Amino acid sequence: MKMFSNDYLEGAHERIIERLAATNLEQTPGYGEDVHCERARELIRELCGDSEAYVKFLVGGTQTNMTVLSYLLRPHEGVISADTGHIAVHESGAIEAQGHKVITLPNHNGKLSAADLKEYLRTYWADETAEHMVKPGAVYVSFSTESGSLYTKDELKAIRKICRKYDMYLYLDGARLGYGLKSPECDLSLKDIYELTDVFYIGGTKQGALFGEAVVFNSSVSHKDFGYYIKQKGGLLAKGRLLGIQFETLFEKDELGDCLYFDLSAHADMLALRLRRELLEDGFSAYGESPTNQQFFVFPNKLLKKLSKKYTFSTWAPVDKDRTAVRICISWATKDEDVEKLLKDIRKAVEKLSSR
Repeated sequence: MKMFSNDYLEGAHERIIERLAATNLEQTPGYGEDVHCERARELIRELCGDSEAYVKFLVGGTQTNMTVLSYLLRPHEGVISADTGHIAVHESGAIEAQGHKVITLPNHNGKLSAADLKEYLRTYWADETAEHMVKPGAVYVSFSTESGSLYTKDELKAIRKICRKYDMYLYLDGARLGYGLKSPECDLSLKDIYELTDVFYIGGTKQGALFGEAVVFNSSVSHKDFGYYIKQKGGLLAKGRLLGIQFETLFEKDELGDCLYFDLSAHADMLALRLRRELLEDGFSAYGESPTNQQFFVFPNKLLKKLSKKYTFSTWAPVDKDRTAVRICISWATKDEDVEKLLKDIRKAVEKLSSR
């Protein structure tokens, strides 16, 4: 069985496993105060272009979103998200459980529109009863989105401008940040992400690490007491070096100036776009536009039944009684031959069904 249902189904890249094994008996201070965590922070700061950027390591994405937004928001504030945003649909109400409402606006291929955001805030603040409602205190975006789509630099700038006008934080979920940044359609760099947001995180769990996310605060944003929030929310790992070693390995540059994090991301995107191109050429319909490692296609249910003997995909949405939209997720670990075999088996199954 080959699984294409997500991009965290494998363990970790072998270089990370080797580094963890090689450092296994090192004695280091706990809680992220070790040399590996500090080296990883330095590498991330370098990419952000700011030696004063504040970097902390947490274990998982939901934990990170919950901890960061709890820190940024006051008790009477909520966070604005696209209605398909991860915090709105896939985190079991983790943000609401902290006492903060997720205020959803319609998505546009997974993205939040600056125009919708502007109109919502204009209407909210024009209401004389605003103090009786949840105050919008932050905007949440993800890159790439749940639909695999990407914000352009201009789109992110427009949202940032609105956040500044209304004194709100802009927080970016980077669970799949590398896949977004290495897409051929991306016009943003990691430095741009840093400069255009107040806080974001660099995902490791879905990008070649065993686990872990790196939270980055822009140096203009106060991080005072954030460490208390990490501890209170159960996010402080005693053996913090396990996180630092992984991000150190992912972001160390080789002799060509490349790093593993972006190499793995580019590999996944290349295979995903090849899969997209060939499925479109074969006559299948895409379900939305995605230039990243997540690809969405409409398959006949009969075809899915045949493929289910060898493959798993994520069921995305029923299209009609005979067809279903599925997500095919290419990961950092997917091999060329995996995609080749999938395409071959899809074509073979289509041929058998059409001959009946």
